[in-house]
Amino acid sequence: MLLLISPDSVEEALECAKAAQHLDIVDVKRPDEGSLGANFPWVIKEIRGVVPADKPVSATVGDVPYKPGTVAQAALGAAVSGATYIKVGLYGCTTPAQATEVMQAVVRAVKDHRPDAFVVASGYADAHRIGSVNPLALPDIALRSGADAAMLDTAVKDGTRLFDHLPVEACAEFVRRAHDAGLLAALAGSVKAGDLDALTRIGTDIVGVRGAVCDGGDRNTGRIQPQLIAAFRAEMDRHAREIAAATAG
Repeated sequence: MLLLISPDSVEEALECAKAAQHLDIVDVKRPDEGSLGANFPWVIKEIRGVVPADKPVSATVGDVPYKPGTVAQAALGAAVSGATYIKVGLYGCTTPAQATEVMQAVVRAVKDHRPDAFVVASGYADAHRIGSVNPLALPDIALRSGADAAMLDTAVKDGTRLFDHLPVEACAEFVRRAHDAGLLAALAGSVKAGDLDALTRIGTDIVGVRGAVCDGGDRNTGRIQPQLIAAFRAEMDRHAREIAAATAG
């Protein structure tokens, strides 16, 4: 399981760089603009410059509307700015057809510019609260659009978490559908260390966190701390070892 950490500034990215051996992907977002809020192109560029070259930089394009052209341009902007993982929050898409249309435009825009870019179709475990597309439809949307991964987060950051809205069994089904489609499955949404056992057992490929590695556990007012990244990774590795040993036994 890969660990994706989401700094919101160059200063926080520098803190991530101090713990680079404990993380796999640095994800640029702007929490002020939403769950998958987009940051500025110059911030993506600056963060790419301070993160070790062997660590991929991901960028969120935003909690986007059903406007394929607008979203495609935004995604291309993120790629041009230095991101190799492009995440699109399909907030304003109410049907799989709308979401697929948006993601097809993103995939074409991004991969015409950089064929090796990694495109992530992101939905929301609490989609019922915002009227967006069913979270279990995301793997098929990603497959049909040519994306590389399907991801779930939470749209409303009110203290509720991924498993509060989508039980572990449903998340396991999401992961299974992604894997059956040949995609990676990413899960986020106020994930805590206590969720790692379940996330590991269901075969999650990428886990995304912010609050869990911020002081005070607060994604908005807290700041990312290198020692918290290291501690979170240690917990990830512990669960991986325990599950591997149990499976082998």
